This record gives sequence, C-alpha cells and structure tokens, in this order.
Amino acid sequence: MIFKKIFNYLFIVSMLMLPVLGLFKFHQYMDYYEMFILVGTGLTFIWMGNYWQSFKYLVTSVLALSFISIFLYEGNLLSGEEQFILKYFLSSQSAIMWMCSLYPLSLLMYWFYLLKKHPFFGNFASQLTWIATAMGFIGLLVRWFESYLISIDVSNLYEVFVLFCLITALLHLYYEEKMNRKELGAFVLIIITVAVGFILWYTFSKGADAIQPLVPALQSYWMKIHVPANFIGYGAFAIAAMISIAYLLADKGILRSRLPSLIILDDLTYKAIAIGFIFFTIATILGAVWAAEAWGGYWSWDPKETWALIVWLNYAGWLHLRLVKGLRGPVLAWWSVIGLVITTFAFLGVNLFLSGLHSYGEL
Repeated sequence: MIFKKIFNYLFIVSMLMLPVLGLFKFHQYMDYYEMFILVGTGLTFIWMGNYWQSFKYLVTSVLALSFISIFLYEGNLLSGEEQFILKYFLSSQSAIMWMCSLYPLSLLMYWFYLLKKHPFFGNFASQLTWIATAMGFIGLLVRWFESYLISIDVSNLYEVFVLFCLITALLHLYYEEKMNRKELGAFVLIIITVAVGFILWYTFSKGADAIQPLVPALQSYWMKIHVPANFIGYGAFAIAAMISIAYLLADKGILRSRLPSLIILDDLTYKAIAIGFIFFTIATILGAVWAAEAWGGYWSWDPKETWALIVWLNYAGWLHLRLVKGLRGPVLAWWSVIGLVITTFAFLGVNLFLSGLHSYGEL
C-alpha cells in the first residue's frame, strides 16, 4: 500500500516534470500549439491514471524502456544494428514485431480461457495483451526518435495500423479490468490480430517499416490531436462490432453459457459505440478545421471526407434507434457488424480504391 502511494505520487510528479523538461530542451523547435499538446498530454495521463491504476504502470514502463532505447542509440541510427538490446528488443521495428507476435498469442490464450474457463489462461492472455501493447507504444515512440535522427516526419499505413491495434487493445483492457470479465478478449483480439496480419504483410511485401517522409499537407500540429481522436473512434467501433458478433452467437445458443448475458453484451456494444461516436465527431470537427488551414476550405467532398460523413451518419442512426426508439436485439447487433465494414472502407478502402487529398499511404 505504501509502495503504491509512493508510485502514484512519483507518477504525478513525472507527468508534470517531463513536459516541463521537454519545453525547456526543445521549445525552439515547437510552436504554441505543440507546447499546449505536450503539456496537455501530461495532464491527461495524470487524469487517466487517477481512474485506471494499470494505465500508470503502462505509461511508466513505456517511457522507461523508450528512454533506455534512446540512450542506447547515442544519437546514431546505426547503433540499432550493433546493440543487442536494440536489435532484438527496443529498436522500433523489433518492438513492433514483438507486438505483432504477442497479440495473436494472447488471442489464442483468450480462446483457451473462453473454452476451458481456467483462470491461468485468462490471466496469461491479459498479461500478454498488456506486454504487446507496451511494446507497440515503445515501437512508436522509438520510431519517432529514429525519424528525428534522420530529420524526417513519418506517418503512413504502417504507423496508423499499429496505432489502431494499440488503441483498440487499450479500450478492451479498460473494459476487461472494470468488468472483471475476460471472455470478450476472444473476440476483440480477432480484429487486432487481423490488423497485425496486415502490418506483417505490409512490412515484408512492401517494406513499409522503412521510415518515409510525411506529405507536406499532413505536417501539422493538428495531426497530433485529430489522428488519436479518430482512432479512438475506430477502435471503439471495432470493439462494438466484435462484441456484437459475440451477442449474435449467444443469441443463437452458441457459447451461451460461456459469455456474459445478452443484456450485458448489448450494453457494452452501446457504450463502445457511444464513446466511438463522441471521439469520431470530435475528430471530424478537428479535421474540418485542419482542412481549412491546409487547403483553404472546411469541406471539399474529398472521398475521405465523404466516407467519414457516411460513418458518422451510420452510427448516428444506430444511436438514434437505440436511444429514441428503444430498439434492442439482433438488428442493432447486425448493424454494428455492418458498421465495421463501412468504417473499414472509410479507413482503408478509400486509400486503396479512391484517390484524394487525405491519402497517407498506398499499397
């Protein structure tokens, strides 16, 4: 208990001091918006840590190991090939590959737990998911540092798919801990594992792990707030769809005795979509402001903008029928699953099949 209190105080002090140190050391490279984002991130972490103790452990682990990685680089990108720890654990690509290995393994453990109900499998699955998430965040932070060493801003489908995995996993872990129910990991980790499969294919067939320059229009502080908000929305919608699949199976009597009740599954789907809708709405508004700054207009009916509107209308309709009309049951569950297909096309399909101002990666 004393250790926990000391840790909590140190966490708060660290989240206050690190932005201050960052401002002191790098203020000449930052504008006022980026300074605000840096300070706001520290305060946000403190706020989240107050409600979620495990989040503090995650942030502490990620920052500690990322700083170790940065120290080992010694300002030389070639050190990644010379240092054993960097080469196999803490370089950006090594950390992300660990993430890609551990998420599918955690999916397997979640299914063992769902079928056997042995606590060992459930606890092991959760721990693997936490470790995979930590390694993914370490990979992104170190990748940012590696790009700094070669003076390139980065963002493509590789980074955004990694971010999607991490945010979806974090949302799942939050609900899992608060509800003390691990069964749904067997479904949520499916969508994360699919994303991992894409990352691996994209890496080994296209060399997407190479650090590539960010297109000029996306080199903006707006990206640092628009993209995370967007992917909280995407992650929440993905979780809602996977819970809906569990609902539909349970409704048909499949795995019924091993899953939470239909009422709980329905309520979780609603909460996930509500959270996703809030953040997706915020991201859309921020995106419009960003577009006005980058291209001179808030809305241009670009394919990405059009499909973002379709996604928004889809979930607005879902929430309207549930809250206003009181609709429940398989109809909304199927709608949630179809919503994921629509969201996937808006997220990935637009980049594959349509061109526009918002293209940030190609296959």
